[in-house]
Amino acid sequence: MPRTDRLLRLLQAMRMMTPPITAARLAKETGVSRRSLYRDIEALRSAGARIEGERGYGYTLREDNALRPQAFTRGELEAIALGLAEVRSMGDPYLAKEAASVLAKVIATLPDNLDQQLLHAISHVYRPDARLAPAPASELVREACWHENALHIAYADHTSAFSERKIYPLALMYTERTQTLLAWCCLRKEFRMFRLDRMSQVTWLEESFRPRRATLLRDYMNILESQAAGRIRPG
Repeated sequence: MPRTDRLLRLLQAMRMMTPPITAARLAKETGVSRRSLYRDIEALRSAGARIEGERGYGYTLREDNALRPQAFTRGELEAIALGLAEVRSMGDPYLAKEAASVLAKVIATLPDNLDQQLLHAISHVYRPDARLAPAPASELVREACWHENALHIAYADHTSAFSERKIYPLALMYTERTQTLLAWCCLRKEFRMFRLDRMSQVTWLEESFRPRRATLLRDYMNILESQAAGRIRPG
């Protein structure tokens, strides 16, 4: 691994872990020897990162020069904390991990007084149980949305009628208890919603719809905004 990548990985590990962080934990997380880790910490310090602590006592990342300082109001920090907590509680493991990473990065860019306001925000989310169970196909569907690739799905609709379709996945939508895909259905030649938990099979197709995605998504969102949500049922 290039040294620059290793140093960035070390910074991210220090953002994510609860201080003080021992050298043993950091070495295990970054996959390097303790000797290399000590050299990397000194390199980060020389580059301007404020890392307190020493060998045998653990380390704390106080200021991170890799990220630009951010100026948030108290209300903005509360919104960030609440929004990320809501994402973590949804039940999507991928987004929960990414939300924790975002929180660590934001905290690392804040002055001492503001990072405490974010860590101890007055608004909280309490969900003893996740909103939804993660769907097996969610990772593949998410990648298809990002890469703008067609999918072939086996699907059971709300009446349990089974069908196979080629679709253009446009965006994921999270409702209270379901994860739904907004898509263009090539079988019906119209926009449809597909619940991920009703997909029994999802196959990646080597067909890109990139030139059409932005227009299709814009048109679909216009339809959703102009019609009552209950009038558009999952396919």
